[in-house]
Amino acid sequence: MLRHNVRDSLMADLRAYMGNRIILTASELDIFTFIDERPSTAAEIAQRKGFNGRALARLLDAVTAAELLKKEGQTYSVTERGKLLSSRHPETVLPMALHMNRLWSTWGDLSNIVRKGGKGKRKHRDTRDDFIGAMDVVGRTLSVEIAATYDLNPFQRLLDIGGASGTYTSAFLRKNPHMKAVIFDLSEVIPFAQKRIAAEGLTDLVDFVAGDFYRDDLPEGCDLALLSAIIHQNGPKENRDLFRKIEKALIPGGVVLIRDHIMDETRTVPSAGALFAINMLVNTSSGNTYTFREIKDGLEKAGFRDIRLVRAGTERMDGLVEARKPTSS
Repeated sequence: MLRHNVRDSLMADLRAYMGNRIILTASELDIFTFIDERPSTAAEIAQRKGFNGRALARLLDAVTAAELLKKEGQTYSVTERGKLLSSRHPETVLPMALHMNRLWSTWGDLSNIVRKGGKGKRKHRDTRDDFIGAMDVVGRTLSVEIAATYDLNPFQRLLDIGGASGTYTSAFLRKNPHMKAVIFDLSEVIPFAQKRIAAEGLTDLVDFVAGDFYRDDLPEGCDLALLSAIIHQNGPKENRDLFRKIEKALIPGGVVLIRDHIMDETRTVPSAGALFAINMLVNTSSGNTYTFREIKDGLEKAGFRDIRLVRAGTERMDGLVEARKPTSS
């Protein structure tokens, strides 16, 4: 019996891509939003959106079997779970589904990369809106949790490096009302942050600085720098260079807080981090997930001290490493 259970479990893992693919396709075609607006038959949807009716009906039935739609007669409606993939939902995860859909083809390159080496390169990049939306999906609750568990009281001014739409800045400022912040990101990203911060009613507390942390110096004068989900896209040298920029920008005694997957020495735990290392293999030229020892080494070479693992992290990319700039050279 045990042998059959092991076999069945393995077979389920092998088939898992099928369930993922139908959800990604339905998301790409924006099926959930359409049906959320108006429960419809397959024929009605096919006519309105110009889809092949036979293929669409088969897709809708499979998505119904996955309990994201429900079917009464020939009419489909969206379940509570499925509504999270509708753009109408206030906590929609549709941007993340679209991001994952664009990663599908690059993951298909994995066999060739393992055979021949080479560097990953995204074939189909996210739109800026989709990528920032996907990162916000990840950060909505995690940012609040980290702000609640990490002691922000000693800090006065946050530098959010690559801060995107300001998800973490918002959470940190709400937790620590006496803090102010600087969001540093590309010029085309800053409007997203300004919109989000304005909606949160925090505009008076935040400065926005446009720049590229690979090319430009960072804004100076902050006592806390946040590097959230950045180091995995870089190779070790790129991270050392970035750490040096952060060390230069912080005031003496300032702290850098790094959020990412922090791998154990076997590089297999957390398991999500091991999978994410593959994601970086097929999508970046040198990105990876890193152990605490590797991160500590890079920080020390950049001049930081008092480096500690604040939080080992789980499958949610919630590991935290803290390091301090010396008060004197």
